[in-house]
Amino acid sequence: MNAAAQRRPPAEPPEPPRGSRRRTAKPRRGVLPPKADSEGPASATLRVSTYNIHKGVLRDIVGLRRVTRIHELRARLHELDSDLVFLQEVQGRHERHARHFEHWPDEPQDVFLSRSPRLRQTFETAYGRNASYLHGHHGNALLSRYPIVGLENRDISDHALEKRGVLHCVVKVGRLDVHCFVVHFGLLARSRERQLGALIDWVSNTVSAGAPLIIAGDFNDWRNRLSDRLCGEIGVVEVFDAVRPQLEIVQRAAYFARDRRPAIELPEAVVAERAPRMVRTARTFPALVPWFRMDRIYQRGFRVNAARVLRGIEWARLSDHSPLVADLELVDPGA
Repeated sequence: MNAAAQRRPPAEPPEPPRGSRRRTAKPRRGVLPPKADSEGPASATLRVSTYNIHKGVLRDIVGLRRVTRIHELRARLHELDSDLVFLQEVQGRHERHARHFEHWPDEPQDVFLSRSPRLRQTFETAYGRNASYLHGHHGNALLSRYPIVGLENRDISDHALEKRGVLHCVVKVGRLDVHCFVVHFGLLARSRERQLGALIDWVSNTVSAGAPLIIAGDFNDWRNRLSDRLCGEIGVVEVFDAVRPQLEIVQRAAYFARDRRPAIELPEAVVAERAPRMVRTARTFPALVPWFRMDRIYQRGFRVNAARVLRGIEWARLSDHSPLVADLELVDPGA
């Protein structure tokens, strides 16, 4: 396993706790509906989130000054009540920020974010270093309320000017191993295609066909050129495609008819559901006015109960990406 991927073990005071404790109280969920309970011992309902946190630093409204958002971001993440959080652009160390910003966390950001400031909740954390520089490094991270029993980080950089990686963690949910891949692809289309090929090969050679699988992160796939290949070759489904697949077909047919024949009268049921096309529901960048479809959650072996993008000024002031949240129901096939 790559030495860049390090599981954060529990530590005794005065170091912050890095282990896993089951939550004893549920945080406020804001705009999110309550997470459904599992129906029986053979099933588990997981709330999964993915978020590019932009290293916890953002420019102010006029763009002249950088401000730290890491403390507010931590509070909002815990309000989501997620069981698995896939994070990109996580700062493992940044000496310049530590000198410049007051109250900058002493520990790596994944460890800092894992601990709730009020509810005494903690996640287990795994961090994969992607980019290193003189004053620090950053990469991907996974926060998990379930035990992380295996991890590996791989460098999938396509060229020297853009360091990218994928973090693979195995999470134990009951008696099942859930394979989680935290993804951050490059900005160039050909780079993304090659990085996708590396990911598909990795999944195909590592994860058995019947194992539960979640792939989430920042794909930078704003033209949606990668989904068909990814879904076709390893059998995953994007969560927004899984929530309302039949409605998507109706909507596309309605828009096609409207564009070709503007005078045609569509059924009232179709007109009522016309508003967002499915491709618009996953627009996450820029967070203030989301337009580009950068972020994704793909799954295999789950039932998707809900999927949503968290938008609004309260999220736009934390990062340049909007977070995605999905409620997934896992059923043990051997039960």
